[in-house]
Amino acid sequence: MYTKLICIGALCTLLSTGANAVTVNRGRTAVKINGYGTTGWFQEKFRDGKFVGDWRVRGQLNYATARGQTLGAVYAIDQLATSDGRAAADAFIFYEWASLGRVEMGLTDSIARKLGVGLPDVGGLRINDQSLIYKKIRPDGPVIADLTITDGRGAPRINIATMPRAGAQMGLSFSMLDPHYDFATDGAIKIRLPGGKLKTALTVGASYIESPDNMRVGTGSPRLTADWRAQASVGLNIQYNSWIIGLDTRVIYDRDAIGPASDGVATGAGVSYDLLKYTVSATYLFSDTGIFHDGDKNTINHTALMSLRYKYSKDLDGWISLGLSTDTPFVAAGMRVTF
Repeated sequence: MYTKLICIGALCTLLSTGANAVTVNRGRTAVKINGYGTTGWFQEKFRDGKFVGDWRVRGQLNYATARGQTLGAVYAIDQLATSDGRAAADAFIFYEWASLGRVEMGLTDSIARKLGVGLPDVGGLRINDQSLIYKKIRPDGPVIADLTITDGRGAPRINIATMPRAGAQMGLSFSMLDPHYDFATDGAIKIRLPGGKLKTALTVGASYIESPDNMRVGTGSPRLTADWRAQASVGLNIQYNSWIIGLDTRVIYDRDAIGPASDGVATGAGVSYDLLKYTVSATYLFSDTGIFHDGDKNTINHTALMSLRYKYSKDLDGWISLGLSTDTPFVAAGMRVTF
């Protein structure tokens, strides 16, 4: 971390830079900018190399309105948003009470996704957020790529979340201005149990979407048109010293969907281990779609991944991943810069 106090006349600004953010503090106002960029290559069946890239930039403005109270705004843009034709991944305002909780209004993810826990993975293929694997290797049929609930990434909504109390945090989300559904609502509870060397995080979430119409639901799945969609998810992370173990399950049910069935059950498990500048991880994802509807094609997908990351410095590292998806072996490698 690098910190410098800059003074012009009577005005002083505290500037901090490091691996995680660039921060400017000026009186009651603070601005923080962070992000990352990943570039590399992806080889399906160990031939025919393809470029793989991912990036995200996020800016946040905070203003301390009173002791323990903050008014703020967030704007973020990333590769996934631009590929979907959206001008923002996040664009919302928030008000936060340190003793109570936080309210968000604008374009952002639902609270069940924000409180969710993902699977350990140190590669650069973004397995916890619309994985790049399913963009490079097309599945045999619809696949549930994300194991945390989503009601439409970056949709207009209101999120309400409590501050953690005794290790528990709860949240509710509501949206009715998105053109691809009448309304969507979800909720989640997250329980953290830090205890010395052993730390545990458990999240349970549920969601309901009324009348989804041509709605984008994730990489590897067709757009959804149905009477309604209901979802539930459970995620568990356990950390012991340098070990992290993760388990996730997501269940989706669509009522009278038009087109191929993209609901069903998905589950996954992962483990990672840190040793000095190296981190290694192993992750497995299973997806079974069409199981809730007679006559629909049942599609099963298995994806297994092993990744290694080497940290060159506080803001630069390299990664390599070896995996198998849809019976197709692949290898990918690249560099990642964070700020």
